[in-house]
Amino acid sequence: MTRPAIAPLSYDLVVIGGGSAGLTAARFAARLGRRVAIVEASRLGGDCTWTGCVPSKALIRAANVAQEVRFARYFGIDSGQPSVSWPAIKARISTVIRDIYTTETEELLRLDGIDTFLAPARFLDAHTLQVGESTLFGNRFLICTGARSAIPAIPGLQQVSYQTYETVWDMDDLPQRLLIIGGGPVGCELAQAFSRLGAQVVLFEATNRILGQVEPEVSNQIIRTLDSEGVEVVLRHPVELVREIEGEVVITSGMQEWAGDCLLVATGRTPNVDGIGLENAGVAYSRLGLSVDRFLRTSQRHIYGAGDCTGGPQYTHYAGWQGFMAARNALLPGRSPGVREGIPWGVFTDPEVAHAGLTEAEARLRYGDKVQSIKWPLEKTDRAVIDGSDEGFIKAITLARGRLLGVSIVAPRAGEMIHEWVVAIERRMKLGNLASAIHIYPTYSMSAMQMAAEDSLSRLLSGHSGKVIRALWRFNR
Repeated sequence: MTRPAIAPLSYDLVVIGGGSAGLTAARFAARLGRRVAIVEASRLGGDCTWTGCVPSKALIRAANVAQEVRFARYFGIDSGQPSVSWPAIKARISTVIRDIYTTETEELLRLDGIDTFLAPARFLDAHTLQVGESTLFGNRFLICTGARSAIPAIPGLQQVSYQTYETVWDMDDLPQRLLIIGGGPVGCELAQAFSRLGAQVVLFEATNRILGQVEPEVSNQIIRTLDSEGVEVVLRHPVELVREIEGEVVITSGMQEWAGDCLLVATGRTPNVDGIGLENAGVAYSRLGLSVDRFLRTSQRHIYGAGDCTGGPQYTHYAGWQGFMAARNALLPGRSPGVREGIPWGVFTDPEVAHAGLTEAEARLRYGDKVQSIKWPLEKTDRAVIDGSDEGFIKAITLARGRLLGVSIVAPRAGEMIHEWVVAIERRMKLGNLASAIHIYPTYSMSAMQMAAEDSLSRLLSGHSGKVIRALWRFNR
């Protein structure tokens, strides 16, 4: 860590938070030739590297391998049942984390011209930050302190041991009977992963469906998948009481009880805005996060916010993009919007879920009866049939003349397939435009071309144009 100085150290930009938003912003500012400091209370890399995206996807990869071994016989290969070693899985997860962290170290930031302070930060006033024993003066500040696990006020929860997405990686043993509260992306991903590794899993969701932000058809598809793999999904059951009885965690909901040897709480995340002296700096905030305008500026014109701490969509890629936009607005002339709607996102269950743009419900609220919904079953895509993974679909939302508003994909490679749709939606293209680009066969992405071609042909042969084409055909025979 940079040695503390007695006199305040002066910077053009001080970034508070060393996650995706902070690292992106600091590196961009340094490339502009500005004097930059980044302050991180814990570890550079943020949640995504240490407790979020990276370890969870490494776990999911191990779980998917175990599932592939189970079903190898389907492809003519007899491999028997997988033998799962939790210590070995944990070791690989740690290796993956270390490999990715090597691009985010303090030493590399220093080589980029960024001063790094690893200590808690607190505003003394609107331009002065106390960081450990150091005092930093900033012309501009960017707050990107991320978020942490949100723990619900369930009676008895604080009296039992439980895991969150932040602590589950430290478990010594693989759970035998895992109870998960929360049917969002984290709950669904980890429910399937631990089930595939051999745990009996019960997933509790208080509402009427899991993955509440997705299209209803998507939610139903993932429920069917989880159910087919032995995960018990309990809907419309708010957890009323949590107890520990004879070494087991017991959940009570209604007149029923469920017992397990491990409890995972996955009920969302809450912004980290407490304890950094925002009131001393005159920065407005609430329990929902920092208050920022569309250019990511807080109530203080020289202080900006980006990423999960602002209370917006909590995605690593969105945080990184906002970090860039906030630094750009803070340091360069002019302003560019740093708040977007329709952010693409993915859920890495198997099959994966990916979405961009508006859902059907959102589109109908905005455009009413002008909205059309078009579906393409994955069983019509040869690569899915070849792989034995054809349970899924693409659902596109368009206006009457074909302009794309949104898309949802349920497929083994949905997270990769979504990107051409993102470009099409952002460029206000029509669904039919995807038919004109030749796609490689056989791939999952071929389904976009197939779907678009089918829609274009249907539009061509319908209505007045269809009558004209059929008349010309009869005339030319």
